Amino acid sequence: MSWKDNLEAVRQWIRLGQYSGHTAGLAPGHAQANLVMLPKDQALDFLIFCTRNPKACPILDVLEAGRWEPNVAPGADLRTDLPKYRVFHNGALLDEVKDVGKYWRDDLVSFLLGCSFTFESRLIAAGFSMRHIEQDTVIPVYETNIACKPAGPFFGPLVVSMRPIPATRVVEAVQITARLPRAHGAPIHVGAPAAIGIRDVNKPDWGKPVEIKDDEVPVFWACGVTSQAVAWASRPPFMITHAPGHMFITDLLDTDLTEL
Repeated sequence: MSWKDNLEAVRQWIRLGQYSGHTAGLAPGHAQANLVMLPKDQALDFLIFCTRNPKACPILDVLEAGRWEPNVAPGADLRTDLPKYRVFHNGALLDEVKDVGKYWRDDLVSFLLGCSFTFESRLIAAGFSMRHIEQDTVIPVYETNIACKPAGPFFGPLVVSMRPIPATRVVEAVQITARLPRAHGAPIHVGAPAAIGIRDVNKPDWGKPVEIKDDEVPVFWACGVTSQAVAWASRPPFMITHAPGHMFITDLLDTDLTEL
């Protein structure tokens, strides 16, 4: 078994700074999570934003101010256990780092939001190709023309990730992913990228393009990178997030998130 299949090994390699790549396909079967850290005085507004936009920001865990050990992964450290972080200042990208120790503040409230990487092992088991894993690249992610529901100072566009799915199996992919609403659930759009404001599916806003075969259509799921698009739009004074594709891997299993 590869170290990439073992949660403890994956987390240790990340914590030591020896792995800084994307987390798609790592520790399969475990729920992955997007990270947002905000000062306490903005945390309630962001919590309301998440509850109003559950497709993009499904809540897995919220920590009290100053806490860095998540409830969904006792013993882990949110300051070090993601491969790559982004630090925003007034909506501008200030830094991209392997750990956020030098930016940590005791007033920070941490949010862990569900990630679509969680359901990929289900799709792979059903025989679907996850092209970004096969190509060992960061999944293609796009800003849409769909506005999130605002809350307090937070507003911005919905962001989506894309996976090519055989046209004859789209319904099956929808059924599989719909059972995990806290991992973004069913897709929000199928085919016709222009209908949701995506001009060129081969030019993602984040990540890398992947091959779409002749018998496949692009299928779009809500994405936790929405929180970063919100940072650019609403310009909070200070915010820490994961880098796109570089998630926190929780102790939760995908079965823990299964509904319906």
